[in-house]
Amino acid sequence: MLTLGYKASAEQFGPRELLDFGILAEEVGFDSVVISDHFQPWRHTGGHAPFSFSWLGALGERTRRVRMGTSVVTPTLRYHPAIVAHATATLGCLSPERVFLGVGTGESMNEVPVGVVWPEQKERFARLREASELMKRLWTEERVTYEGTYYHTHDATVYDRPDPAPGLYIAASGPAAARLAGRLADGFICTSGKKPELYRDTLIPAVHEGLEKAGRDPSEIEMMIEMKVSFDTDESRALEDTRFWGALALTPDEKVGVEDPIEMERLADALPVERTASRFIVSSDPEEQIAGIRPYLELGFTHLVFHHPGPDQARFLRLYAEQVLPRLRALGY
Repeated sequence: MLTLGYKASAEQFGPRELLDFGILAEEVGFDSVVISDHFQPWRHTGGHAPFSFSWLGALGERTRRVRMGTSVVTPTLRYHPAIVAHATATLGCLSPERVFLGVGTGESMNEVPVGVVWPEQKERFARLREASELMKRLWTEERVTYEGTYYHTHDATVYDRPDPAPGLYIAASGPAAARLAGRLADGFICTSGKKPELYRDTLIPAVHEGLEKAGRDPSEIEMMIEMKVSFDTDESRALEDTRFWGALALTPDEKVGVEDPIEMERLADALPVERTASRFIVSSDPEEQIAGIRPYLELGFTHLVFHHPGPDQARFLRLYAEQVLPRLRALGY
């Protein structure tokens, strides 16, 4: 059965406004609410960066049904993984069977400003692997002694642990992290709008390779994708709404080494709207939305989290819940 979620854009809205959107998402019929964890946003002007764990605690107390989690937090540099495990376990106790933790190797713009020396990809992946292993043990074992290359614990115990443990979801844009997700995670996370062969030929096969190596069944992992959509009854408005998130359209070469949101904003604002819209399914027709989403369903994704870039999130939530979500559920995936 499909899970249809809402991406609470922490980089775009302050915590109180964002909380209202999360509550509304549950009211109009979304199944999950996911928030990113950024120390700094993509842009300085109008940017926000609320602390995800505090915000999720508030959301849990104001809602009763939606699943909720991070997409994604980096549990390896700004945070020690034991502290992330501790925070997530507390959320799981407060909102039983509703909490998951999405993790990834991170972005330099969130770590360098607080004094972190940004390591090479090989080290970032090794840290993610160790952190994931350690957090799962802390959620399920007592007196955890862990001796890794980067992290160490000695008889560590998270005393307030929910049963069942929170779900661990691993985000990946390449095969190594996707294999790691298949090997030990409860969910896999990626984002839409990239070349189809990346999903078909690289990421999904890597997840299944990890599952096979660990002797796990594919049913043991949820396939989540963050869907970039811009939907409005006025198509020109839907197109213009993508400008705030223009940084998503920058190529890796265009943004390499950029840790300052002011500079990221400058680069993004220089893009024409055709570029800023390139990562989004932009339309005023719900059937066009379905046509853009269906290929991801055919690839096997079962948890779709919708990220709308515009300023009027309440309008989007109501429109999408009325015109698109029922059509998706009727497809029978």
